[in-house]
Formats: sequence, structure tokens, C-alpha cells
Amino acid sequence: MSSTTTDGQVVVFPAPVPVSSVQGTLALDLAPRVEPPRPALRTAGAFDVATARRHDRRRLDSFTARFLQAAAEIAAGDRPVSQLLRHATPEVYADLVSRAGDAREVAGITPGQGRGPGRVRPVVVGVRTSLVRADALEACAHVRYGQRSRAVAARFEVVRDRWQCVVLQWG
Repeated sequence: MSSTTTDGQVVVFPAPVPVSSVQGTLALDLAPRVEPPRPALRTAGAFDVATARRHDRRRLDSFTARFLQAAAEIAAGDRPVSQLLRHATPEVYADLVSRAGDAREVAGITPGQGRGPGRVRPVVVGVRTSLVRADALEACAHVRYGQRSRAVAARFEVVRDRWQCVVLQWG
């Protein structure tokens, strides 16, 4: 196709591009999701005893949610315990090692190696936190294992200039 302009120049239009058979359809990603969804974070600001800058508080809440998700996966045998070594006191770490060992014995899996396809993975659905001191935070989480749910309570304190989990209780 071509067209002539008023000054006599010929403009050539490019050939039409064939339309793909998927043109205009919804692209779906049917690959399995390997990352857990982010939990709903709810800070209990009204119940905070201590105050913190908003940015620091958000970072602390995010750290708490990630820690609790990792702890739930460790207790189910889906993650190696060593990933929380820096962020847990020796007592909490020893409890996680014990829980990972129990998961291995009951389910016949190796901690940190996963349980294979089709297994239910623990997901932290929601987390509530409360800053009780400038260097202490308490949190509770709702963890879902398929159709079952559990509650997890934790206390984080600054130990040697680092936030660490000092208490972890499973319900």
C-alpha cells in the first residue's frame, strides 16, 4: 500500500503484521507458586506502650512476619533450621531443632529438603504486633496448614544490638 502526499512524495506503508492466535486473550501463569503469600500485618499501635518512628516500626513488623513464616516452615520440615540461627536465642533455636526433628520422624522427611509436590505448606495468614518497650516487641500469628490453623506467640528483644526471638510458643 502507498499514498501520495500533496507535494508528490510517495509514502509506503509497512506490510500488515499477522495477528497472533492469542491476541487479546488473558495471559495466565499456570506455574506453581513457590513463595508463600505475604501475611496481613496489623500493628497494634493503640496498644503500644513504647513509641518508635514509623519507618523503624514497619521494618520491625516486616522482620517479625518473615521470622514467623520461616519458623512455621522449619517446624513443618520445609526449611533448614540454620536460617534462623542469627535471629533466635539458643533456647528458641534448640526448640526449632527439636520440632524439625519431630517433623522428620513423623513425616519421614529430611528437614530443609521439603516434602515434595502436593504437600500442604504452612502459611502465616496474619500477624499482630505490639511494641511493649523500645527494645521489646510481642507478636501473635495465625498459621494455616491447609484446613487446619495454629496460633504462634513470640517475643522479640534486642540482644547484642540485634533483634532476636527470645520466646516462641505454639498453640
